[in-house]
Amino acid sequence: MDLGVHLVSFTFPGGTAAIGPTLAAAGRAAEDAGVANLSVMDHYLQMEGMDLGGPLMPMLEGYTTLGFLAASTRTTTLQLLVTGVTYRHPGLLAKIVTTLDVLSGGRAVLGIGAAWYDREHAAYGVPFPPVAERFERLEETLRIVRQMWSDDDGPFEGRHYRLAETVNSPQALSAPHPPIMIGGGGEKKTLRLVAKYADACNLFAGPGSAPEEIAAKLDVLQRHCEREGTDYDRIRKTIAWSAPITPDAAGGAEFVASLEPYAKLGVTQVHVMPYTAEPVAFLDGLGEHVVGRLKQL
Repeated sequence: MDLGVHLVSFTFPGGTAAIGPTLAAAGRAAEDAGVANLSVMDHYLQMEGMDLGGPLMPMLEGYTTLGFLAASTRTTTLQLLVTGVTYRHPGLLAKIVTTLDVLSGGRAVLGIGAAWYDREHAAYGVPFPPVAERFERLEETLRIVRQMWSDDDGPFEGRHYRLAETVNSPQALSAPHPPIMIGGGGEKKTLRLVAKYADACNLFAGPGSAPEEIAAKLDVLQRHCEREGTDYDRIRKTIAWSAPITPDAAGGAEFVASLEPYAKLGVTQVHVMPYTAEPVAFLDGLGEHVVGRLKQL
């Protein structure tokens, strides 16, 4: 199993001027630690309910941040966890992720979901359709990005999006295209879309949930794959760990032990969040006490 780190806070000692240097140092620390994936949120406002200070706290635009991190890293894959489908037109989204992939040397991942944070949509005047329509838009977006990452540069006609051309030049370096990860565990819609369009799923796990719940989700995914005629084993199974971890010797051993049941289910990547104003120290601790142990699972 390998490790992803999901950077969720930009409230650092030194204020706004410290954000850039701290993120650059975090990118270097992630590389040194052997972290496989770096991600940030796709939000306009800091989230409520995560003990991060709420909507008035600093929040960066996601893809701009990933472009900055691309210059501070050489091996980690880079993504949003996850892009809200309502935030960008699908054609522009494909172009943005392609640009990240080209400039990072083929390290972009498209993480995507149906979006949920209504407050930030209202704050910025971004339309927030009902959930059923958001899932319709998500499926059309998946079709559009896959078309743009193919040899087909013709039109696209959908219910919500119409593109006269799907030209995408330059194309991504990743072959056959940047991996697509769909976030969420909805059994009727989300996991069906994973089976039909995606290369990876991302499910929520942690002390408040049991491995049996992930096993049940993966069983549903496998049945969707059978109906769609896709290869279940090809889809990478990842989890987002919902609780803080302490990356010292004792905390690292406890965390890795808690992941053993998930590894047995076929989960090959876990994403953790530094709930701290010192992400570099957190990453250093992961490198010393977690990464090597995880790779043995």
